[in-house]
Amino acid sequence: MRNLTVLPIIALLALAACETTAGAGRDLTSAGQAITNEANQAQQP
Repeated sequence: MRNLTVLPIIALLALAACETTAGAGRDLTSAGQAITNEANQAQQP
């Protein structure tokens, strides 16, 4: 019975962690694109 209570909690935490990781990945991608754009603009005459 205890496993039936703990299992959904673990699943919820894992899902939240995945969403947090995905959000961080999107943020890093966005930051990388901004840096790339700035570098490309700096190289243009």
